[in-house]
Amino acid sequence: MPLPHPPGTAIDSRLADLVARWHEIEPAHTETDLMGRVCDLHRFNFLLWHEEDIARSPDVTDERIAAVKRAIDRYNQARNDAIEQVDDWLVADLAARGIVAPARAPAATETPGAAIDRLSILELRRYHMREQVDRRDATAEHRKKAADRLVILDMQRDHLVAALDRLLVEIYAAERPLRVFRQMKMYNDPAMNPYLYRRPAAA
Repeated sequence: MPLPHPPGTAIDSRLADLVARWHEIEPAHTETDLMGRVCDLHRFNFLLWHEEDIARSPDVTDERIAAVKRAIDRYNQARNDAIEQVDDWLVADLAARGIVAPARAPAATETPGAAIDRLSILELRRYHMREQVDRRDATAEHRKKAADRLVILDMQRDHLVAALDRLLVEIYAAERPLRVFRQMKMYNDPAMNPYLYRRPAAA
């Protein structure tokens, strides 16, 4: 019986395609339903990746670093929210289909949303590692080192896609429950971050 959601290979293929496209155009997508939430998550990882690159440049000013740090915080919060939204979509779909795992069924240590987040980051890493393999201004030793790492990344991608597929099959077969892992991030919440709520009120 076909799965009622995109298989891991289709999800990964879309992630890889978007990484390449978004290096040419503004990151955006038109997908809806589950794939739309996956693409939202992927976009935040894409934006985070490139802000992190800027943050590590020795040539940027302290003022620019501060702006980058704030952007990283915003994107990371959005990324964590997006992971939960992937899982929330799946929970709602399971409920609509009447799929309920028995109470004794063991939960996985990772949700599909968390696995897709890892896959998203892996596709970003593969893209940029491939750039290093193709660099004409780099030494042969550098390109060989990058090529060796790309082989490992490819293997990790295949293993992760297979594990994601297996997890989704087990969840939709009611062999495992899907419990959304709430991140409960505190640093962006002015009521939870001591540095923010202990600040003196403005005069």
